[in-house]
Amino acid sequence: MVKFSLYMFSALVYAISLPSKAIDYALPDLNGQVQSLSQYEGKWLIVNYWATWCKTCKKELPKLVSTHKANKDKDVVVVGINFESIDQDELKAFVEKNNISYPVLQSKPIPATPLGRVYALPTTYIIDPTGKLVAGQVGLVGKEDIENYINKRRSDYGHTAMVEYH
Repeated sequence: MVKFSLYMFSALVYAISLPSKAIDYALPDLNGQVQSLSQYEGKWLIVNYWATWCKTCKKELPKLVSTHKANKDKDVVVVGINFESIDQDELKAFVEKNNISYPVLQSKPIPATPLGRVYALPTTYIIDPTGKLVAGQVGLVGKEDIENYINKRRSDYGHTAMVEYH
């Protein structure tokens, strides 16, 4: 099953048109402070577009939280981009209720983001430590898919494998 999931993730990477370099951009966080994706350069960055009304997004949240908690002090960071028009207090309450521990930024739905189009939610992009956009997938992404993809690509950067999860 893991091999199939990794294959699906790898196959769908090409379903999204990826620019050769991540275009940095900044969005407000839950406190209205503008945050830039460039602050995570040197780490693998998992950027997940989602919405509070999206059932698949809600299913994916615990996997992303687990990935972030296990790796945030190492070299993998998850950043969620809430992609809907929602009141900031309502979003804060949702984040707290769902124990989302990774940074959450806000963006109104737009036709194309600096990382690429968001055809459906959830959409996840992976940016490598050099800032290059290397993968993207529309739909549910599992923790194992992310870990396997990054572990496979780590040798390109001379890093060791991620911690194995049980």
